[in-house]
Amino acid sequence: MLSVCVAESARPLTAQDNANDVVAVVNADPITRKTLSEESLRRYGEDVLENMVNRHLILQACKLQGIEVTSAEVREEIARVAQKFGLTMPAYLQLLQEERDIAPDQYSREIIWPMLALRRLVAAKVLVSENEFNQAFIAQFGEAVKCRLIMMASRADADSLHLQATQNPASFAQLAKQYSEDEASASVGGLIPPIRRYSGDSRIEEAAFALQDNEISPVMQLGDQWIFMQAVRRIGASTPSPQAMPSIREQITDRIRDQKMRGAATELFAQLQTEAQVVTVLGDAEKMQQHPGVAAIVNGQQVSIASVSAECVKRHGEEVLEGEINRKLLTQALRKANKKVSDPDLQKEVERAAISFGYIRSDGKPDVNTWMESILSDGKTTEELYIRDAVWPSVAVKKLVEESVTLTEQDIQQGYESAFGPRVEVLAVVLSDQRTAQKVWEMARDNPTDQFFGQLAEQYSVEPVSASNMGKVPPIRKHSGQLAIEREAFEMKPGDLSGIVVTGDKYIVLRCQGYTEPVVTDIAAVRTELIRDLTETKTNLAMNAKFEELKSSAEIDNFFVAAKELPHVARASEPRAK
Repeated sequence: MLSVCVAESARPLTAQDNANDVVAVVNADPITRKTLSEESLRRYGEDVLENMVNRHLILQACKLQGIEVTSAEVREEIARVAQKFGLTMPAYLQLLQEERDIAPDQYSREIIWPMLALRRLVAAKVLVSENEFNQAFIAQFGEAVKCRLIMMASRADADSLHLQATQNPASFAQLAKQYSEDEASASVGGLIPPIRRYSGDSRIEEAAFALQDNEISPVMQLGDQWIFMQAVRRIGASTPSPQAMPSIREQITDRIRDQKMRGAATELFAQLQTEAQVVTVLGDAEKMQQHPGVAAIVNGQQVSIASVSAECVKRHGEEVLEGEINRKLLTQALRKANKKVSDPDLQKEVERAAISFGYIRSDGKPDVNTWMESILSDGKTTEELYIRDAVWPSVAVKKLVEESVTLTEQDIQQGYESAFGPRVEVLAVVLSDQRTAQKVWEMARDNPTDQFFGQLAEQYSVEPVSASNMGKVPPIRKHSGQLAIEREAFEMKPGDLSGIVVTGDKYIVLRCQGYTEPVVTDIAAVRTELIRDLTETKTNLAMNAKFEELKSSAEIDNFFVAAKELPHVARASEPRAK
């Protein structure tokens, strides 16, 4: 349900709030709401708490000024925003859910409610004057000047080019192409988007509107660059119809108000945060002992850990529960196989990951410290979460398959041929239907040259690389997993045309250009490297297969997902936000 209640105040516990509620059962082994709450809090508590503290600050400011935002107002605002995009409210909410993973109630509570509340709080600062409207209207519909521009980092270079341009105005476009350091405009002879009044730097606007067609402006400084312009032509003002004016006025007014509101809201937040007394308890062991059950204290008002946990579950519960189900599956499988994940196992996996991502010290050993710094650099991941969510599951699955992974001499030989052996250099045309493929093949047979084949690829290939490179594609290697293509390619000699190779829903025609020389001729020189890489590859394949097997054979009941209501918007009769 889309709700606008932002105060995380105490309320009677419901059946769903009971910590012993079962949210999922995995092979008769339950996962409780308490576990889900704890794990959600562990991963998202700090981010969610920060958002809640901000909402508390806004709510407290609203109470001081006697401001209330009702469910009806939230509903009306969502409908208005949806209408801007030409959508119904349900369609807009569904789009947010699918494209941005924002649930309707979260959108209402964390985006729309604060926006409406801030509008009320800074109402005096976001009034749109008639002068502001008129300027924005002129910027959108008024006269404009189409210009060319030359930009240089050196004043001396700019002056030199300016002299050449003023002596021969017809050369401006060529000078821009050849010398301007603004690459985007240089590539089109210096052309820039039309300059309108009240749209940017007033000096540039005044200079542009002072020019006659083909006239060149003086050299001006723009930041650390030097520019001058040439007027190409004037673009006349457009006059909207009287019927369109009410809608245009509303759009322009909304845009100005939103721009002003963002600035005013930023100032208000800074003021609220400066004046507020906020004590963050969550994550501070000493403070959590002093204030049990409290996540933060905002101007003397407590935000409970329970409310933060509930918010974390509401936002991220489905994702976290999926992880806990997977953890349960792996724990059960380890127990059944009489295997355990030890601390040395975890350390070994961290070292392996460091090496695989190139974090290696000068002595050839894994640079674990630098690797961990990169993992934790986002400021959100902790070492505990990295070990729990990434390292432990990987080690657990690896434990389950380690005895089944074997490497044969045939595997090593095929790996050597694939990585270091000769490859076939080909041109390719990729088609989506057999009739066109037959037509292309016949034309290629009748005109057996690389140039003509490349033209066929450019004209007919549906695959971007071959189409844009005259048929040229990466050389084909053995044992790449494309057996039909490999077989056909390695049977050809330079100049040969393949048959029509069918793979999936595509039809491929190849022309052989020759073979590459083997990178390594002695398998013994790379045997150790091959064994390491092939073992890891086979282990990863076995791990993926094992995990899919565990999931497909498990009996899983996910009550949390099943109990989720279909989203609907708040009704006008619902309680007011207080």
